[in-house]
Amino acid sequence: MEAVTGIFGFLTGYIVPFVIVLSLLVFVHEMGHYLVGRWSGIRILAFSIGFGPEIAGFTDRHGTRWRISAIPLGGYVRFFGDEDASSKPDADRLAAMTDEERERSFAGAKLWKRAATVAAGPIANFILAIAIFTVLFAIYGRTVSDPVVAEVKPDSAAAAAGVLPGDLLFSIDGTKVQTFDDVRRYVSIRPNQNIVVTVERNGEKMDLPMVPQRTDITDQFGNKIEVGLIGIVTNEEVGHFRLQTFTPLEALREGVVQTWHIVTGTFKYIGNLLDGSMKPDQLGGPIRVAQASGQMATLGMGALLQLAAVLSVSIGLLNLMPVPVLDGGHLMFYAVEAVRGRPLGSSAQEIAFRIGLAMVLTLMVFATWNDISALIG
Repeated sequence: MEAVTGIFGFLTGYIVPFVIVLSLLVFVHEMGHYLVGRWSGIRILAFSIGFGPEIAGFTDRHGTRWRISAIPLGGYVRFFGDEDASSKPDADRLAAMTDEERERSFAGAKLWKRAATVAAGPIANFILAIAIFTVLFAIYGRTVSDPVVAEVKPDSAAAAAGVLPGDLLFSIDGTKVQTFDDVRRYVSIRPNQNIVVTVERNGEKMDLPMVPQRTDITDQFGNKIEVGLIGIVTNEEVGHFRLQTFTPLEALREGVVQTWHIVTGTFKYIGNLLDGSMKPDQLGGPIRVAQASGQMATLGMGALLQLAAVLSVSIGLLNLMPVPVLDGGHLMFYAVEAVRGRPLGSSAQEIAFRIGLAMVLTLMVFATWNDISALIG
């Protein structure tokens, strides 16, 4: 009985939130492809949430098969003339088409229509993130703390640089800070890197060079996270903060800003991986996403939606990578086609798709290995 209860708890606590969040992100991403493809006059054969065998579905009056498939780890829109779900053109089928059929196929559409249809998926993910953040800011607002130092931890980067309680953190590397969230966001992704914090003390500004310490911290769920810290305790952490509220327009602006922070932070993280500033074990896969979904679900719908927004940006950026089989790879092919005046040959595309698929599978295996390693300690 305990085993059954444990399995049920695992399903409801982790798998269900994960499937709901991932399905939402996939649906929005693929709907971007679908809407722009339909607007461009391209015939769409299938819209699938998930891969593998179909569980349920129906065919609409346009001939599109809407389906839910067995493996909830993605989805696809299949266009007329595609060889498979990755939108790789079927050369033999295209050659046998009539002129009218070719115009309705994806490969036969004008270059700008194909590019717009492909780009619409990641763009839809960014729009979803902005929309979620906008709603959250409008409903809940956010707690903020002025960038005033309450305490300085001993043996920290801030202590070594000469930061004192009561100092106002004015800017970092010349970038003005408004709240301590700005400081935390900037510092956390720059471990072991030289920064200059400008503080205001008794009306005078001073530039204090320091190096954030790369530190493993543990969140409230026991997850270990690697970040850069300078050792400052803020008023928020000692219980002093204003609840900041937003009008709808202000909430929209904050939603855009928050989405942009995730984009820039992601690129900075990739740079940190390449130069060794951060360890690659922070890169997570589906297991870690499922775990995070379950954990956020325990905090309420707002927290789960916030996770969905962050993941939506990540999915959008991942799909824009210039790797064949991903949207960014298709856009790269179209750029080459625009320069050459004709598409790459079918053999070249076939080789590129195989290489791209190998790269994506390698990344998935590596991320899953990180997930398993984190679970077993």
